[in-house]
Amino acid sequence: MTWIHPLSADVEETAEVLGGKAHGLVVLRRLGLPVPPGFVISTEACRAFLRTGRLPSGLDAQLAAAVAGLEAATHRRLGGPRRPLAVSVRSGGSVSMPGMMSTVLNLGLTTEATTTLADETGDLRFALDSRLRFLTSFASEVAGVGPESLAGIDRALAGQDTDTSRLAEAIQDVEQLIAERSGDTVPEDATRQLELAVEAVFSSWNTPRAKTYRELHGIPHDLGTAVTVQAMVFGNRDQRSGTGVAFSRDPNTGEHVPFGEALFGRQGEDVVSGSSLTEPLSELADREPEVWTRLLSALTRLEENYRDACYVEFTFEAGELWILQVRPGRFVGRAAVRVAVDLADAGTIGRDEALLRVSPQHLTHVRTPRITAIEPRDLFTRGLGASPGVAVGQVATTADSAARLAAGGPVVLLRPETSPLDMHGLAAAAGVVTARGGPTSHAAVVARSMGKPAVVGAANLTVDAANGCVRAGGRTLPEGTLIAVDGTGGEVVVGEPRIAASSTDPQLHRLLGWADDVAGDRTTGRNESERLTSAQAALRRTGDGPESYLRPQR
Repeated sequence: MTWIHPLSADVEETAEVLGGKAHGLVVLRRLGLPVPPGFVISTEACRAFLRTGRLPSGLDAQLAAAVAGLEAATHRRLGGPRRPLAVSVRSGGSVSMPGMMSTVLNLGLTTEATTTLADETGDLRFALDSRLRFLTSFASEVAGVGPESLAGIDRALAGQDTDTSRLAEAIQDVEQLIAERSGDTVPEDATRQLELAVEAVFSSWNTPRAKTYRELHGIPHDLGTAVTVQAMVFGNRDQRSGTGVAFSRDPNTGEHVPFGEALFGRQGEDVVSGSSLTEPLSELADREPEVWTRLLSALTRLEENYRDACYVEFTFEAGELWILQVRPGRFVGRAAVRVAVDLADAGTIGRDEALLRVSPQHLTHVRTPRITAIEPRDLFTRGLGASPGVAVGQVATTADSAARLAAGGPVVLLRPETSPLDMHGLAAAAGVVTARGGPTSHAAVVARSMGKPAVVGAANLTVDAANGCVRAGGRTLPEGTLIAVDGTGGEVVVGEPRIAASSTDPQLHRLLGWADDVAGDRTTGRNESERLTSAQAALRRTGDGPESYLRPQR
């Protein structure tokens, strides 16, 4: 049985075997875009592991061979005493489940390899920072150390000016936490680190947060996840390095402008977690113009390939761009309608396909409601609108309290930032507000996928979960207080304000005109959903169904 496949343009396996993340990397390879070398352990191996509780027979030998191939490609050795190789170990189901499963970064940075990396680069701080990042992800995902225990460590990582003595202390603190939690130390054998990380990623398929996400999105529970292993690209290498996420179009409106955020001198988890203050994606144009130009070119090529808006995660090291993930944007509401119509106008897709790309559920979110006439005394805080719409509900300061309070009516979840551990609260809430993070943070991405309003980066917001209250602008609101959230303008308002829906959307008007033409029915009195559904039924009767319009072109 072949459990492992290279990340090569020649690989023929589907996303069901490789997982969506690795399959996207194969597409990137075919397009000649920059991808760190690596390999993928298949979803079949995960299913075998979940059945027996151990890695399947023969995987160890294949893993050793795959690592040897990666070492040959990079001219480095995993955990080696000279030119050490560090790798990322990431999950990737056949259907995207953002942030729901485990990731371990910088694996292979043993104590000896960290010292060697410092000597090689002449940068002790970089080497210690990278070792600390490995240990915190290992502690969380492999050893099961809780986020509250790692909070102080996260603060050390958050400061780019943290000195080497503080980083060394933090490393010792994490190592002690791991020993206390697991009864063992972190292996100094990098191969053993890798085996444990693979087992942790496979196991994360069945965590409560992952199960909740699958239930909400109708994803079967028996698919399993692949594990993608790649040579690390260090966004924390220096100030010409960094990381970011980008959409080829604005996911809130569908407008054809690049949208996203970036962090300089940091690694990818700092962006998607929402724990760090990010820069607008366009900041790359000023600080790293070559990276910006190459990123725009990549987004254009990916749109041409997928014939849809796309999302990418990227890292740049010393001014060199690397793309780590790609997937179709999967916009909802007004953005989905605009992208479908704009692509049809450009001739990228036909009108029939545009009609099939928009679901009746999208139409319920097209006329985006907004809060109107906000009184200054009612404005509690303001952040970045990250998912359009208005939610009105009771304040909840934890995921557990959101799930509990939701039994009595709508709630709004307010958190410093969200993580996959908050999934049940996000599912229960009508809207979400975070003090930190940007428009591509975990809270923003999950809220948009669920069609829920979200405000992120409300910098003056303090969430006091221990005392069940939130504070901003000198005011304190206890849990249960009624508030409203405008996910377009970013306002958070006390009470239930006046709300108005936006006027008719011109792209929707055109799309529904196409729908009437296809259905051959221009009778009045039908609602928008009925008009779209009639057209889609007519297309399916003629065989123009939505088989797989998102399949990348070869």
